[in-house]
Amino acid sequence: MSDLDEPVVPRDEDMQDDDGAASEEGEGDAVNPLSDDSSEEAPTDEEEANKIRADFIVDDDEDLDTEAEEDRKQQKRSKRRRIRKRRQSLDADDIDLLEENTGTRVDRARTQHLSRIRRGRASESVSPPRATHASTSDDDSLVDPADLSRIFDDSRRGAGGAGDDMDLDDDDEGFIDDDDEDLDREMGEEEREQRRRDKRRGEQQRRKAMGARPELAGVDPNAWEEIFDVFGLGTEYDWALDHEDEPSDNEEAPKEMRYQDVFEPSEIAARYLTADDDVIRATDIPERMQLTTSSLSSSATLAPSSTFVAFPDEEIDHASEWVATRLSLRVRREFFLSEGKYHNYLPNLILAVRTALKYLLQDRLEVPYIWTHRRDHLSVFEPTVHSSRIELLSREELWRVGLLGARYRALHARKEALASTYARMGVTDEYYEMDIVGMVDSVDSVADAMEWLSMRYKQQHRDALELDENPNGEGQKRKKPSRTSPYDVAKETIASRLADNFGISRTDVVRNVMLEQKHYFTDDHELAPMVYAEDFVNESPGLSTPEEVLRTARFIVATELGKDPQLRKLTRERFKNGALISVKPTEKGVNKIDEQHPYAAFKYLLHKPVENMLNDAQFLHILAAETDHLVTVSIELSPLDNTKLQGEISRAFTSDGFSDVASAWNSQRIQIVEEVIEKHLIPVGAKYIREWLREEVEETLANKCADVLERRVEGAAFRPNDFEKGEVPAVLALSWGKGDPQRDPIIAVFMDEAGRLREHARFDNLMDPGYRSEFTELLSRRKPDAIVVGGFTILATKLMDRVKEVIGYQDGQDQQVPPPVADNPWDAAPPTAGPSTSSANDKLVPVVWMPDQVARIYQHSKRAEEEFGSLPPLGRYCVGLARYAQSPVNEFAALGPDLVAITFHEDQHLLPSDKLLTALERTLVNVVNDIGVDINRAVTDSYYQLMLPFVSGLGPRKAQMVLKRIGNMGGTVLNREQFITGAIMTSQIFVNASGFLKIAQDPYDDSRGRRVAESIRQDPLDATRIHPEDYDLARKMATDALELDDEDIANQHPSAVVTQLMQDEGNGKKLDDLSLDDFALNLQQNNNERKRHTLDMIRDELLHPFGESRTELPPMSDWDVVTMLTGETRRTLQPGRVLTVTVGRVRSNQVDVRTDSGLDGYISKDHLTTDGADPGSLVKARQTIQAVILKVEVEQGGHVRIRLASRPDAIAQADEEIRGSRVDSHYDMAAARQAKELQQRKQRSEANRSRRVIKHPAFKNFNSKEAEAYLAPLQHGDAVIRPSSKGPDHLAVTWKVADGVYQHIDVVEPNADMGPSQASTQFIIDNQYYYVDLDDLLVNHVKAMSRKVDDLMAAEKYKGGSDQELHNFLTNFVKMNPTRSSYAFGLNRSRPGYFNLSFLANINSPIQTWLVKVTPTAYRLSDVEVGSVPDLCDAFKRKHQKDNKAGGIGKTPYGAGRVTPGRVPGVTPGYGTTYGKTPNPYQAKTPNAYQFAQPQPSYAVVPAPPVMPPPPVGMNPDRLRMMQQETGGVWGQTPQR
Repeated sequence: MSDLDEPVVPRDEDMQDDDGAASEEGEGDAVNPLSDDSSEEAPTDEEEANKIRADFIVDDDEDLDTEAEEDRKQQKRSKRRRIRKRRQSLDADDIDLLEENTGTRVDRARTQHLSRIRRGRASESVSPPRATHASTSDDDSLVDPADLSRIFDDSRRGAGGAGDDMDLDDDDEGFIDDDDEDLDREMGEEEREQRRRDKRRGEQQRRKAMGARPELAGVDPNAWEEIFDVFGLGTEYDWALDHEDEPSDNEEAPKEMRYQDVFEPSEIAARYLTADDDVIRATDIPERMQLTTSSLSSSATLAPSSTFVAFPDEEIDHASEWVATRLSLRVRREFFLSEGKYHNYLPNLILAVRTALKYLLQDRLEVPYIWTHRRDHLSVFEPTVHSSRIELLSREELWRVGLLGARYRALHARKEALASTYARMGVTDEYYEMDIVGMVDSVDSVADAMEWLSMRYKQQHRDALELDENPNGEGQKRKKPSRTSPYDVAKETIASRLADNFGISRTDVVRNVMLEQKHYFTDDHELAPMVYAEDFVNESPGLSTPEEVLRTARFIVATELGKDPQLRKLTRERFKNGALISVKPTEKGVNKIDEQHPYAAFKYLLHKPVENMLNDAQFLHILAAETDHLVTVSIELSPLDNTKLQGEISRAFTSDGFSDVASAWNSQRIQIVEEVIEKHLIPVGAKYIREWLREEVEETLANKCADVLERRVEGAAFRPNDFEKGEVPAVLALSWGKGDPQRDPIIAVFMDEAGRLREHARFDNLMDPGYRSEFTELLSRRKPDAIVVGGFTILATKLMDRVKEVIGYQDGQDQQVPPPVADNPWDAAPPTAGPSTSSANDKLVPVVWMPDQVARIYQHSKRAEEEFGSLPPLGRYCVGLARYAQSPVNEFAALGPDLVAITFHEDQHLLPSDKLLTALERTLVNVVNDIGVDINRAVTDSYYQLMLPFVSGLGPRKAQMVLKRIGNMGGTVLNREQFITGAIMTSQIFVNASGFLKIAQDPYDDSRGRRVAESIRQDPLDATRIHPEDYDLARKMATDALELDDEDIANQHPSAVVTQLMQDEGNGKKLDDLSLDDFALNLQQNNNERKRHTLDMIRDELLHPFGESRTELPPMSDWDVVTMLTGETRRTLQPGRVLTVTVGRVRSNQVDVRTDSGLDGYISKDHLTTDGADPGSLVKARQTIQAVILKVEVEQGGHVRIRLASRPDAIAQADEEIRGSRVDSHYDMAAARQAKELQQRKQRSEANRSRRVIKHPAFKNFNSKEAEAYLAPLQHGDAVIRPSSKGPDHLAVTWKVADGVYQHIDVVEPNADMGPSQASTQFIIDNQYYYVDLDDLLVNHVKAMSRKVDDLMAAEKYKGGSDQELHNFLTNFVKMNPTRSSYAFGLNRSRPGYFNLSFLANINSPIQTWLVKVTPTAYRLSDVEVGSVPDLCDAFKRKHQKDNKAGGIGKTPYGAGRVTPGRVPGVTPGYGTTYGKTPNPYQAKTPNAYQFAQPQPSYAVVPAPPVMPPPPVGMNPDRLRMMQQETGGVWGQTPQR
């Protein structure tokens, strides 16, 4: 019988505690099998207990060995108990699992017979394999099967599993030793709790250590005890980790994940998810009023918060007058001029502008709302005087009122800032307060006043600005840069005293000018100016002679007069009315602007008045040419205005004396006036007129683009003959693409009347009977109301003809007759040949062209891919055509920011995109609010909802919010009240938008006769344009029209009478019987409400709710079709224009040709030659010739036939006529002729110069530009030899240094007296390098330099790119490494053959650049030549170190020249170092300069081993042997590095 089979008798000390009592778990209670009480280990000896207690409180001099021994004993006991506990919870299945995974044998008998209270120790060694037998126990405390799940708790805890703390607590309760209990009695509660936590942490660390080593599973427990005895538990340093898991005070809590952390900023902005977008959505102000630019712009920014503050009432009056005078030419002509048509209504106009500004700036009402529902306040209604209302403002002028109101708000803010600055300055200036403040009416005037204050009170102004930055005196003041102007320097000299003695103050001079008469007189000094100035002469610089003193004094006076705000304002007004603009070409422009250039019309422009440039975009072209450095622009006053201005200032400044002294002083004053005008006023006026004219022309051009867009979108859906106005047809769209029968199929797309794609088809052609039958079946199946056709070339006209053939259209030629007309034309039989009838075409489905500008953009857009990803691009193009036919405004609205991609004007590219987008958005806002938006359809139709942002008060962000809130409340709005009650809109947005949002009425009720609850029932007025604030007027009109009393409509829905009127067949006559004029007068007199226009609108809406007010979509004209398919316009095809055409068929009497745009034309024999020669002898098929347009014949359907002439005399005459018609009326013909003659003389001189021709593969008869163009596609290092302009004894070699960089080398031939086809035997470059022939020069000079360039460009210190990128690299490197310096090489593109060596010594020093010249044998840095790149770097450092020692400034980059940065001493940079290195495309291998591509026509040689490269092709063998002897037998040897 083994030890495990013997009964285990518990010891007494295991059964009782210190006092011999039962355990604390309670007498007779079952003991927890997984927990032992600490009393089981309690010692019985009192001395032992005292000893243990004493061990926990140790004196400093006590023996430490005893404490260590006790700790080891305690650890052993604890570990044995834990092992026994884990053993007790094992059953047979678990033991099998352990044996399978550990490969050891576990004694099953002992594990099954151990009871809860038996504590006797048995051998824990693994039993040898033997038969086991079952043994039962009388103890009823066997391991609970529920505890089997805890078998792997240790491993889970070791891995950080949940419940660690709870399990550890149970374990600790079972293994608390008696000595611990004695110590616990002496500890407080907090100390005991802390001690338990320490023990739990130790146990947790031990289990983690065991769990981290799964390979140690199954180790003998005795071995574990020995391991722990030797190495400890590993918790000796836990005190250092006590607070590791506790959050530190400085440790930030983990941040919540935001979409800003996931998505790119551009994506966030595109989805309107930025913080500014949230502000816009939450603010109860129309979205467009919160933005500085168009709401469609990707760069739209939130306006300053000051714009959200209501404009003060006291400023509205000033703003109304300021806006009215700048409104439009019509307003100025009809209201402000005494002979104007409505001059008597000028007060009414000012009042209307004031009312509009109040609505816009205070009430936050948008233009569509004001124009539709408050138009009565913008008109005059006097039925006794005029039969109709007088419109004071148009809708375009109302938009401009809003624009000017925003500008006045900005002006008001600047005026407030100016007043605040003046108050903080603490000065009192009568001239400023009485004269300047009252004339400030523009931003320029505010800037002038601020500059004048800064000049006159410099220190006070500076203090005021600092006080503005630190209003409470808190914080450190930032030191501003000191700006001392020449005026400040002169003002500090003694000459300023002389400047004050010119007989009159500067302010009085200005007052005389402004009053246009002399109120303030000038007193002359008793001494002459030169004599008087001698008193101020001193040794100061510039004041050593009387002349210098007078010059300084005149400068002071001229500066003060030139900076006067009133004189500057007067000058701007004179420039605005009399400025002249002149244009001259630069040296670059003389050659580049030829007669066909777009800038040719103003190449030589002389004194063109500014008022003549307001109505076209010529000035924008001039500015663009100036930006391209092709022309220079000068703006000056007309001689008359200049003389007038100078005379006014002179009269105001000079005295009336006639003495010699007075004349001398007046002479000085005249010089001052001339200086004022020339150096101050003229530049100010020119700068102003440039910006003013640019803004005016840009606004005019933007309005023209907006007008074109309005004409395109104001048309309703295409309406077939039998359709009612406002109905939308079902459309079949067709396109043949580019019309190539081999590559392009015909795509058909059918869209139903709701805009849904129902079917798409593909046909290879419509000539094949099979495809034609399929097309006919498609027509019969879908029955479209209209067919639209589009394409990319003129070949689309053939598709139009084929479709009309299938339909049965007749055009008087050999066409098919229409089928017999049935109830539905698609049910008819296929067409057959026969005679036509006059009315047949009218009964067929219309086949029309449709504008495709929007469709061309849509087919490649991301939106098209998302909507119709299964369709090819041509199919999406057809979708765009069909949608345009159903709703042009919806198509343009869907473009969003891509609106600017549509061509509305040929010069629109000169406009800033934001300004153009703002004008186009304004047009869409007008049209969308005119037609209204069905809000419930917008919720479900993603395409239709793209019009919602253009509704008054909304925008992309607010429309997005409205749709989201409607979706959250069920997806349907039943009445307009729900916009407020459902928190869909804020109050101000509701006022602006509600009248333009249509809510269609549901005619069906439920079984109880009531569709919904009373609180959300529908209102018929919600389906009209009538605003909710006018519902009572509409109900009153309906009641009066039906002649009902209040009793008749009692207990009914308030709008039930409206429904009754709408359903009345005679509603029109009944409404006409009402006297709306009397009704309007009654409202105005009794309620002070102006509603005459509103009553007309209510009447129309009661008859036709949201009736179609747009015109029909106009058909495309023949020229529109030609432009769409070819890009040609009337201007590009005007008679007299010269074209390049390709010859087609050559006939006996004419030649058929085709233009580049695909249009067909012909040249008759008479217009081909004058001698009657056969056309076949003059031109051949596929030949390209020039021809002049004689006549363009455009037939119906876009068919074009052009008649041309190609006789030389006809072309020359046409060129002259075209050139004459293009030049401006102010073109300087004399200057143009003079420049042309000069250029012709130069060309003749070059033509007469004899040009050498040398028989060499690299020789080309090029000039420098042609040589560069020839080398552009070739490799770096390739070269050409060409004639030189320096004479017959010179040659020029052009070689490609890098892309776009070419070096031109001058080569001297001292013995150039040989024949023109031969070269001399000596070539000299820079009087230093001598070569025996051209091959020697190319290889040993050009190729040698090319290798040097390649080596330097492959170095790690070389940085490609521009000089600015090189400087940015140096600056960023030093910023990131403040204690280091940096240098790098860059290619000098302005001096080919040179490199820039730029370096930055430290963060505070400027970037310096030295030039490095590349020679065939070395790099030259200043006067030092080195042969390799590492030597060049070292030479630079030595030179920089030497310069620093001499100058004592800066710091030597990278260690004072000791070693190349990033380089191991003695190792060449770039070989073995990989960090911070520019990738070498040759993989650290020098490219072989002799390995040219085989097809090289010049001096290329056959590749050969690098030791002995072969000679150039074609070299004489005798010459080769001679040269090899001279060079030691090696041809073209490369210098070793």
